Amino acid sequence: MTKKTLKFEYEKETKNSVRYQEMPEPGQAPVLGTLYVQKWFATDSKILEITIEKKD
Repeated sequence: MTKKTLKFEYEKETKNSVRYQEMPEPGQAPVLGTLYVQKWFATDSKILEITIEKKD
């Protein structure tokens, strides 16, 4: 199992969601890139952290 915590920064609002752009660590490629989160959950958050786990 591999876990990775990714940080996302607010980019813009769309009709029903908020768009966040991944902030990869220097020298690394993005894992997810763009993330869309529903407005009811995102509220006014400018930074999101998501932890993903890969199960082999």
